[in-house]
Amino acid sequence: MEGLKRRLLALVLMVCITTQAYATQHVVGGSDGWDESTDYNSWAKGQTFKVGDTLVFKYTPGLHNVAELGSESEYKSCDTSNAANSMSTGNDVVKLDKAGSRYFACGTAGHCSAGMKLKVDVVAGDKQSSGSSSSSTSSPSSSSSTSDVSSTYQSLLRSLPYMVLLALGVAILPFFA
Repeated sequence: MEGLKRRLLALVLMVCITTQAYATQHVVGGSDGWDESTDYNSWAKGQTFKVGDTLVFKYTPGLHNVAELGSESEYKSCDTSNAANSMSTGNDVVKLDKAGSRYFACGTAGHCSAGMKLKVDVVAGDKQSSGSSSSSTSSPSSSSSTSDVSSTYQSLLRSLPYMVLLALGVAILPFFA
């Protein structure tokens, strides 16, 4: 009975580690962060957002902030007055916990209307193609594919320690029998 408990505990730990390894952290705007110069529609089209991933908004506190909006109409009109969530730390993390559309905007006067807003379509399950080729963007297609490769490479690097731990867990599991 004790051996069975140990095996179950090891299995639960491996599942937790594996689940964590497949989540992606998206830094909004890439290396430019959350600012007025980034085209967030183009940036978002180069990403695939899935349940369990996180968005990280990096910006200068006091200059910008992040307001999560409750509807597409608030997003389109840049109405941040009824924000579902307001953040202002300069390193705000948002977990994407369910499928569907999420809307974000900078609440600083004039920033949203200048384009500092983001719509994210979150998908459930495994990552699928982002569909960035189905619509044109203002950036060259080569930079979009470079962004996809870079994002995939970064995800693999973040996952590597978890994969090693998972392999070690599988290798030592028979010793707990």
